Amino acid sequence: MYLNPEKKQEIFGQYGKSNTDTGSPESQIALFSYRISHLTEHLKVNRKDYSTSRALTKLVAKRRALLNYLKDNDIERYRAIVKALGLRK
Repeated sequence: MYLNPEKKQEIFGQYGKSNTDTGSPESQIALFSYRISHLTEHLKVNRKDYSTSRALTKLVAKRRALLNYLKDNDIERYRAIVKALGLRK
């Protein structure tokens, strides 16, 4: 299992306000980014796994929506999370 509860708490602790902060946009964006990188590596090996490809596309769209929400409401938090995660936009 690639994403165990300890790894989730580590991600939430690093990017959220605390280890149990699962609802903030920053922690959700970080979790989505971790899952996106895992699925991207999976698809490099399994090119014809179309269900995973669709799941990856949906995750990217969810992350983009959260980033847009954060950009509209608090530009400083948006810039901080983009810089911390190394996202392009």
